[in-house]
Amino acid sequence: MDRYDGFHEFVHARQQSLMRTAYLLTGDAHLAEDLLQNVLIKVAGHWPKLLSQGSPEAYTRKALVNQYISWRRRVRKELPSADPPERGHSHDDSTIARIVMVQALARLTPKQRAVIVLRFYEDRTERETAHLLGCSLGTVKSQTSYALGRLRTLAPELAHLLTETEFQEANR
Repeated sequence: MDRYDGFHEFVHARQQSLMRTAYLLTGDAHLAEDLLQNVLIKVAGHWPKLLSQGSPEAYTRKALVNQYISWRRRVRKELPSADPPERGHSHDDSTIARIVMVQALARLTPKQRAVIVLRFYEDRTERETAHLLGCSLGTVKSQTSYALGRLRTLAPELAHLLTETEFQEANR
């Protein structure tokens, strides 16, 4: 048995979802590719153990978030402008909203950004998010609340994206 049996299939099946998460974390397609590639190299090194434990996706997602947070602590890069691009192009409102959201996410702390991506883009529970981030449930709740408040300040035009339930949950 090859030590990498199943790894190629795992990457092929989960690559799009993992890449989307990496992009939402980094806000940059090239950085997202680098982040995912670095994480997949680590995953490949642990592949036999991950298969025996039955948790390769959970490990990969946790490694993705941890690597992103580690990168952000080491390197501060220039943040994109909070202003959306000019409407000279024919972008619809949803495209503009996505651009504004990515720019607003880029201005959150790494942990706040990770919590928002995991909770609202990946639709993870608070408990799953706490597990992936290696923190307490209370930390997830407080970081979610702070991050949503910051997003409302940074991009008030996106407030309609929060449903009443999410708003109430975030402010508990």
